[in-house]
Amino acid sequence: GRNVLGRKVLYLPGFFTYARHIVEVDGKRGLFRGLTPRLISSTLSTITRGSVKKAFPLEDMEHVSNKDDVKTSLRKVVKETSHEMMMQCVSRVVSHPLHVISMRCMVQFVGREVKYSGVFSAIGRILKEEGILGFFVGLIPHILGDVIFLWCCNLLAHFINTYAVDDNFSQASVIRSYTKFVMGIAVSMLTYPFLLVGDLMAVNNCGLRAGLPPYAPVFASWIHCWRYLSAQGQLFRGSSLLFRRAPMPAACFPID
Repeated sequence: GRNVLGRKVLYLPGFFTYARHIVEVDGKRGLFRGLTPRLISSTLSTITRGSVKKAFPLEDMEHVSNKDDVKTSLRKVVKETSHEMMMQCVSRVVSHPLHVISMRCMVQFVGREVKYSGVFSAIGRILKEEGILGFFVGLIPHILGDVIFLWCCNLLAHFINTYAVDDNFSQASVIRSYTKFVMGIAVSMLTYPFLLVGDLMAVNNCGLRAGLPPYAPVFASWIHCWRYLSAQGQLFRGSSLLFRRAPMPAACFPID
């Protein structure tokens, strides 16, 4: 295809093309590979966050000036973000093993494998082949992405609400209520590479064809994976559902 400047570019198929292909091969049921462990992972994450919040409740901030009450003091934002970061990190650690299983169930489509057919059998297989650490591959980039997302999103929203939104503007309160949401969308795009690297590491060299050459190199660490994707210009691979640009053909990059 061509981009907005008229230059020729390569595009990968979009979400609907891939979904149609999966339905043609596996039927509609194929679209729900890995759903069960994913639901369990989300449930564990929610329960853990609630438990941590009860065990370590956020203390009320002392009374501040009217101006700070309206715009939210930086000190309060830092304290709330630190508390939210603690909850997110604990919930991520608890739920990550099920996320790993979910990812491996999904990528079995590539090699038409049935190695991970159920949650309990998958747990036993990972313990047998990789040990307890096998449940936490890809955890570090996921946690880093979560932490960077929380701090950037909350601090940017605070500074915009404090210094960019004028109190005299009639819709100031409405704008402030949406600032954090908009910042969340923008920051999530910047932290997407951490999500991608974490998911790739979850399936890398696990015995499935999708995680082995020629589909993917065997990475020594998540940093190795990050450097490889960066050299290939693929750190944002899969971030778009529809218009997914593919890197132009080029000589192979060394991955060491």
